[in-house]
Amino acid sequence: MIDHFTLTVPDLARSKEFYRRALEPLGYSVLMDFGEMVGFGDRQKPYFWLKAGPSGTQPMHMAFEAPSREAVEAFYAAALAGGARDNGRPGPRSDYHPNYYGAFVIELDGHPIEAVCHLSPEQLAGSQVTRKAGAAKKAPKSTKKSAPRKSAKKSAKKSAPPKSTKKKSSAKRKSAPKKRR
Repeated sequence: MIDHFTLTVPDLARSKEFYRRALEPLGYSVLMDFGEMVGFGDRQKPYFWLKAGPSGTQPMHMAFEAPSREAVEAFYAAALAGGARDNGRPGPRSDYHPNYYGAFVIELDGHPIEAVCHLSPEQLAGSQVTRKAGAAKKAPKSTKKSAPRKSAKKSAKKSAPPKSTKKKSSAKRKSAPKKRR
């Protein structure tokens, strides 16, 4: 759903180095650097941007997709080595869903960030992609070829589903344990 987002940080050089180290085990690196803005992503494009400027007053939670549980653990170690504070050791979080495996830290500017792998141990064991902490590679999401972006947007507009009249559930969501987000 989200194509990319930008986090404004007071010390761009410091944040760039922190995120470079923390995101490397997840397979993300600096893809674009315009001096006052830096874009991190995988081989496709930048998804996460840092911009120099006064930071907001409220911490923003961000979760980064990890290709494996080992990559989650490597992210956690790299983030702590880079100056982050612990906010939840790597491990399963079955209250979110049965295969949720995450690690949580508070980064240098106070934002709670995490790395999360949604794959089951069986999916990871059956994967064709070799994943090693520090050299993580994402497995292809689908073997289907998608239409070029321009035509995909046009067809999405033409065939948009009708709005649902179904009421949202009023059931309370299970509250997450402390120190997660």
